[in-house]
Amino acid sequence: MAKIIVIGSSNTDMVIQSDRLPAPGETVLGGTFFMNPGGKGANQAVAAARLGGETYFIAKVGKDVFGESALQQFALEGIHGQYICQDDKQPSGIALINVDAHGENCITVASGANAHLMPPDIEVANSLFQQGNWLLLQLEIPIETVIFSLEKAHHAGLSVVLNPAPACALPESIYAHIDIISPNETETEFLTGIRPVDEASLSLACDYFLSLGVKSVVITRGAKGAYWKTHEAFGHVPAQQVVAVDSTAAGDCFNGALVVALSEGMAFQQAIAFACKAAALSVTQLGAQSSMPRRKQL
Repeated sequence: MAKIIVIGSSNTDMVIQSDRLPAPGETVLGGTFFMNPGGKGANQAVAAARLGGETYFIAKVGKDVFGESALQQFALEGIHGQYICQDDKQPSGIALINVDAHGENCITVASGANAHLMPPDIEVANSLFQQGNWLLLQLEIPIETVIFSLEKAHHAGLSVVLNPAPACALPESIYAHIDIISPNETETEFLTGIRPVDEASLSLACDYFLSLGVKSVVITRGAKGAYWKTHEAFGHVPAQQVVAVDSTAAGDCFNGALVVALSEGMAFQQAIAFACKAAALSVTQLGAQSSMPRRKQL
């Protein structure tokens, strides 16, 4: 079985679900509160593991109740966590999330230990990089760690997927180390300066990434599905139509599922369809990791 390495953040999500999101300075009463394990890296690792991927997670958590709970949860999910560090000086990451009745959300994150996941923490996993097949990254950890991991994976011969979320400025030199980049529409506009509103602008945005050395691009579009392009072909994969309850981790579910499908040898468009289906299932449930579907559900 192909080995999937996920490097990224681990948070505890504190979620309030209410009829609508508050405006600046406004208090909205009548919400429902719950806590759920989250963080883009952890979400994607759980998605990959639940869908059958042999998943290894590299992250940093605090030596606190949230960190201990996260480690226990990863073990229960069957994720290999021997390279997860515990920082005795920094707290575990926390995310405050508001979700409205339509499944839309707004999120504030206190990164904590995630902001201290540094290249030496990745270097200790050198043997894993030599044995691994796929690397999945996001941008909730320091950019220098992302760059170091991309270069390390490239030299080790791993296939690399970068989910550039949350979007931030990236040095052009790293794109040549990326096999697949998977931004959503907002991240696409931030990184390319092109607003992807139709097939022409979607294609043009993909061309931007391809011209910098990325091999394949998939732009996720929520309920509109996903648009993809390589140097040889392009296409659109529609989304499954569902009633959305919480879209918090839909993108994370998509990326975890995409890597699992590709690691099993699915063709690119087939893998995207698999990932769209998984993401659609995820938005029908509340929470981040709790919403990740299992293979039998697909």
